[in-house]
Amino acid sequence: MEKKYKILLVEDDGSLGYLLSEYLKMKNFDVVWEKSPVYGLKTVESGIFDLAILDVMMPEMDGFTLASEISKINPELPFIFLTARSLKIDVLKGFSLGAVDYLKKPIDEEELVVRISSLLSRLNKPIQQIVQKENFDIGEFHLKSSTQELFYNDKAIHLTSRENELLKFLASHENELCKHKDILNRLWGKNDYFNKKSLNVFITRLRKYLENDPAIKIENIHGKGFVFRTKNSF
Repeated sequence: MEKKYKILLVEDDGSLGYLLSEYLKMKNFDVVWEKSPVYGLKTVESGIFDLAILDVMMPEMDGFTLASEISKINPELPFIFLTARSLKIDVLKGFSLGAVDYLKKPIDEEELVVRISSLLSRLNKPIQQIVQKENFDIGEFHLKSSTQELFYNDKAIHLTSRENELLKFLASHENELCKHKDILNRLWGKNDYFNKKSLNVFITRLRKYLENDPAIKIENIHGKGFVFRTKNSF
């Protein structure tokens, strides 16, 4: 039986929200529509979703702020922005927050469905196992990949599956150039613009987790990829 994907739609425009939610339901998506970003946030706290579709311009809380708050609750939940704003800086801001797509109003319902189906098909591919090794000493940190835990001074940081596999990949290729395309094809299953933006978000998260050890560096090699270095590889 084909999976029925569950989507959270946060859109304060009553007419557009109704149109999109009903159309997506017709296309066999399970849709929860919230007009208020505050209620949208509460809905994320109480339910499990495959995708969030967020309007950018809302008076109570803009979509960018809402996305940041959602990521604190569920960092694995992918989201799409809907907006009438077409400035490049807004688009870049959306992707910097981890958006997987950015659609400009007026929305073409058929295009939206095609994009959602493509994204969910790609994002829900199982992450491939990278190496057999499960434990890594990374500077002052210890990665226990089997439980998705990163230890520092006996304190555990609980990683998402994507964070865990990315750190595992980097640690297993210490002091080597890890090309964008190799990481994306291995972990995301596809090398494209949207996944590259997502990869950059996860790299930022890992840098934040590892910042207590200044000897650890994830170097950005412009246009090529990343090099993972520890005090043992300088």
